[in-house]
Amino acid sequence: MSGEVKVWDPVIRLFHWALAISIAVAWLTAEDMQSVHLVAGYVAAGLLAVRIIWGLIGPRTARFSSFVRHPSTVIGYLRDIAAGRERRFIGHNPAGGAMIVALMLAIAAQVTMGYLLTTDAFFGVAWLEEVHGAFAYVILGLIGLHVAGVVLASIRHRENLPLAMITGRKRGMAADEMG
Repeated sequence: MSGEVKVWDPVIRLFHWALAISIAVAWLTAEDMQSVHLVAGYVAAGLLAVRIIWGLIGPRTARFSSFVRHPSTVIGYLRDIAAGRERRFIGHNPAGGAMIVALMLAIAAQVTMGYLLTTDAFFGVAWLEEVHGAFAYVILGLIGLHVAGVVLASIRHRENLPLAMITGRKRGMAADEMG
């Protein structure tokens, strides 16, 4: 293969950047702007719902079946990264797929806790507020790992992955990268 290939469709790209923005807004408004914080949380929840549906019915590279791998495959890939011999993938690599699942689960848990805090049953419940606040740091940690993985893969494979998430295109596979 040569040239560029289409990898991520507009729905995936819009989801990715809109979710990043909604999380940033939620983080920045958590203490002082509750109405904005709530809207950002609802936006994140809606985006997750769209992504789950798209992961089931969207194009091949958007489907969970194309990038969610067995844990042993992910561990093997992480070992390959540590040894400097990981292979390049056109779509998400096994570690990236695992990160998508981890982030989606963490964000789903966070928006669920946030929603519960707006209900009569859980409004003002201190332990849930504390867990919700602390869990934001779990998400930030996952985002940090995600960004580190993107930087590492961009350097190792000599490609600009953030740009690919904007354009939807990556360079094709060279003969020595296949198989």
